[in-house]
Amino acid sequence: MAGSHRGETWSGRNWTKLFFATLLLVVVAGVAFNQRAASQQNATAEPKSAGIEVAPRGQREVKDIAYGDWRKLCFKPGGAKMLCRTSITGTFATGQLAVRLDIIEREGDGIKRLRLFAPVGMYLPAGVELTVDQRTAFKTPYSWCLTNACIAATVVDPRLIREMDLGQTLRLEFVDSNLISLTTSLPLAQFGSARKGAPAQTFEQEINE
Repeated sequence: MAGSHRGETWSGRNWTKLFFATLLLVVVAGVAFNQRAASQQNATAEPKSAGIEVAPRGQREVKDIAYGDWRKLCFKPGGAKMLCRTSITGTFATGQLAVRLDIIEREGDGIKRLRLFAPVGMYLPAGVELTVDQRTAFKTPYSWCLTNACIAATVVDPRLIREMDLGQTLRLEFVDSNLISLTTSLPLAQFGSARKGAPAQTFEQEINE
């Protein structure tokens, strides 16, 4: 009987130790789980905060840009399909390039591309917005920069070409490095006829799209 009593006491103590050990493991596991969950939430939240757009601090219309006429040039190297570029250029009073806009079309493929040269010193993440006669704005991202200009390029939404064919003015909106929104408006009265008409010149050479 005495031996039986000692065995029961020893067994009870072991059950107590096992209970507290299990409880400790549960607590430690819970803390670790909460830390991992918090870490995952932070990792998920960081990209969202990094993607927040910066709003411009003000707006200014650039009025000292003189625009020329729309002009269509075509390029037909060898037996390749003809590639045409309908362009307009704006310059400052100093003669320095301010803006150049190209609409590029390859014969037969139906795809139109837009390429826009803007001055250096722009806030590149903002891209460029194009709006015809205060209608829907089309955003074009910057693709690369040269020493004297940054270039925005994209495949053109067909709606924008239709609006340009029939519109009066095309408003361009840039954001500079000081986060000031800069706007300029260029004429569209000659765009449709220039794009659909015969080229001013045709060259037997490649064009850099």
